[in-house]
Amino acid sequence: MTVLYRLDIPAAAIADSFGAASADDPWAGGHIAPGGFAPVLTAGRECISGPRTSRGPLRMTPRLWGVPPPPNVPYDGRNAVLSVRNPDSPFWIGNLRNSEFRCLIPSTAFMEWSSGTDAKGRRRQLWFAPADQPVFAIAGLWKDSEVPSFAILTCPASAALRAEGRERMPVILPPSAAAHDMWLYADWRRARALLEPYPSSLMRCSESPNPDRKRTEK
Repeated sequence: MTVLYRLDIPAAAIADSFGAASADDPWAGGHIAPGGFAPVLTAGRECISGPRTSRGPLRMTPRLWGVPPPPNVPYDGRNAVLSVRNPDSPFWIGNLRNSEFRCLIPSTAFMEWSSGTDAKGRRRQLWFAPADQPVFAIAGLWKDSEVPSFAILTCPASAALRAEGRERMPVILPPSAAAHDMWLYADWRRARALLEPYPSSLMRCSESPNPDRKRTEK
């Protein structure tokens, strides 16, 4: 399961990439770990109940990565649910069927542990990203229960990730406004068709989240 991802561009660049209103989001770039705040793009009505009647610009707001667990599980702030493995679960399906609760999670790379170790026997971090998208959207879901939070949608792993022993991977949306609109606005039957692995032929993998960036440190 993905437990770390990066978003190495500032808020203004994210907003420009997705045609969103950034407002005063302070994001300057960096990594996102469970329980941390991250920019999330929504087309929902977070402060007003009821369905949307018109489309406006996407809103970029900071949310915590990790949704509080079901009511029968005591929430201690450390047992948040990070990802949606079973979209048919009663815990998720109500929100997924209502498109205003779907969101885009911008990212530049996500981390998975390698199946092997380095020369010192330590687990290696592998960073994956679409080779055809410098910044990409992961399909997400937001909730406002105890905290303003979000979770990542997952799907069966691609061949590239299965080779590293992974069973699931984040749902990476195609690089088109049409695909983003489908996730944010379409009925659940159509949106669900997007829950499939990103082609391995279009993925890059490196031990650095920024393999093309020149190293300046000694």
